[in-house]
Amino acid sequence: MNEQPLHIRNALLIDPKNGLDACLDLFIANGRIAAIGQPPAGFPAARQIDAEGLIACPGLVDLSARLGSIEPELAAAVAGGVTSLACPPDTKPPLDEPGLVERLVRRSETLGLARVYPIGALTQQLAGERLAEMNSLSRAGCIGFSQAKHPIVDTQLLMRAMQYAATFGYHVRLWPQDQFLAREGVAHDGEVASRLGLTGIPVSAETVAISTALQLAEQTGVRLHLSRLSSAAGVALIQAAKRNGMQVSCDVSIHHLHLSEMDIGYFDSNARFDPPLRASSDRDALRVAVRDGLAAICSDHTPIDADGKQLPFAEALPGATGLELLLPLTLRWAKHAKLPLVLALARITCDPAAILGIEAGSLAMGSAADICLFDPAESWIVTPEALRSQGKNTPFLGYEVSGRTRMTLVGGRIVFEA
Repeated sequence: MNEQPLHIRNALLIDPKNGLDACLDLFIANGRIAAIGQPPAGFPAARQIDAEGLIACPGLVDLSARLGSIEPELAAAVAGGVTSLACPPDTKPPLDEPGLVERLVRRSETLGLARVYPIGALTQQLAGERLAEMNSLSRAGCIGFSQAKHPIVDTQLLMRAMQYAATFGYHVRLWPQDQFLAREGVAHDGEVASRLGLTGIPVSAETVAISTALQLAEQTGVRLHLSRLSSAAGVALIQAAKRNGMQVSCDVSIHHLHLSEMDIGYFDSNARFDPPLRASSDRDALRVAVRDGLAAICSDHTPIDADGKQLPFAEALPGATGLELLLPLTLRWAKHAKLPLVLALARITCDPAAILGIEAGSLAMGSAADICLFDPAESWIVTPEALRSQGKNTPFLGYEVSGRTRMTLVGGRIVFEA
């Protein structure tokens, strides 16, 4: 794979950041967008790509993707049109030492697939007891800090972490769930959990954690991102905070835009998530929040082997594969919401790029040529064989979806071609 000059013709270019939605030719040289519409003088295209019937958009940006085995998961990323992804710190071992971060960055660069942006551990070993060396981790390549699913029970320590992060301009990401209110819970505290005899997690587990995080963030001035909202009440708290001028952002898992507690069915472990799938009214509120631009979308990609899912619901590991489904499920949501593609694609391109503070999500001249070329009309069945990820765990197995990536470019290099 090299960076030869490329000419993409006959594609519908959709660039939400720059308001572009038109059939124009795209010219790529030296890993960047050289021109749109007309070629630069004497442009020497080494290859012409006829993209008739396809959409060319900025490469997708995923706010949360666990990698497990890095090579197959990055291959899955580019097969799904994802060119940039944030890796949470709950790896094995956790990303709490500069050497571990540097190794992850080097490995991803060697593979030459999607760009990986590590999120460092906020505390050592994610234990919530002592602050990690954020300054050293930042120099090693971390673009923000998080506890992933590991809570900081000591709120004074959490405030100190936010103060330190605010001092140096670091980005803090928190998953809002109070561990005591959620203790031993495996499903939304509602009618389905009651009927199936499952221990419930109340919405207050989310809202109490959000309220705490927002109050500490307001006091410290830290740039705060809240990951994977699941409830209407949580959305309302974020809306109120933003109206009051707070510097806060949030995201919603693509699965929570489509599914509710009813999709647990008869103990379907593929529908076990953290946070849990909630009531249909919560799902509807999440859809509105994303439609209105309050929240971005993430895949929350969590590859789990069959042994981790072929267990009773309460014992199964939570999470689902998502990298290869992020695009078709976003298109499915956009169709349901009657939303123009330029707005829907913003939620998985320029919006998450802005949250992460990275150069991505744009097709402007001079931008890195990270591009997803996809066929919006191509239908395919979600089967284990159709997924490149080592995780075949998804509640969408057997579904017919529309939208398939045909080609992915990273830095002007073709890293995937169907």
